[in-house]
Amino acid sequence: MLKHLSKALTLLVIALSFASLTQSPAGATKMLDRDCGDFPSQAAAQNFFNSLAGDPHGLDADGNGIACESNPCPCIGRGNPGPQNPTNPPPQQPAPDPIRRETGNVTAIVDGDTLKVRLRNGPIVSVRMLGINTPERGRCGYGEASDNLRKLAPVGSTVHLVSDRTQALKDRYGRLLRYVARQGGFKDLSYRQAWNGFTKPYVFGGKPVARHRDYVRAINNARNNARGLWSGCW
Repeated sequence: MLKHLSKALTLLVIALSFASLTQSPAGATKMLDRDCGDFPSQAAAQNFFNSLAGDPHGLDADGNGIACESNPCPCIGRGNPGPQNPTNPPPQQPAPDPIRRETGNVTAIVDGDTLKVRLRNGPIVSVRMLGINTPERGRCGYGEASDNLRKLAPVGSTVHLVSDRTQALKDRYGRLLRYVARQGGFKDLSYRQAWNGFTKPYVFGGKPVARHRDYVRAINNARNNARGLWSGCW
């Protein structure tokens, strides 16, 4: 009897040892860091973002609940799961005439082409600068482009916003689409980001902004002279 019991205990010890070897210890698997460039579309990034608790990967740069806002469509809004491959992106809101003009003060710089502005006698709004596209968080040049915009439009500075008749008044995230001029500073911050070498041109839906050719000339000059991100990122 003792011989059979000893044999059974030996087999049990061997089985437990094998099980411990085949199981991963707690915390052995680390979550892979992701950035916006890992996703083929904004919808793919948003669905991944919605599946997480919080934003451990930093996909929501301005904390508005929308991930990777500059990724290409298909696109979905905050917390709304949607199709990954619709045939056409959702249309933007048409821009009415006349041109809209607003004045306010900068409250934050989100990245190299987006800022927050407190309108005079109005709310704080997100403003997406027209005609340019700077690197997103996690991409080469994100910090440099953001820092350059902070120098061009420091927090507290007064800025004047102007819409473009060829473009929508707002984008799909509700941000104002505007040319931005700083009072007492440069009259077109999109052009200045282009000239300094921190952006590439941006055309939505095949409709370039009215100042597109000026921006392209400035970008080509920056590239030819290796200014800004053209000396290391592009």
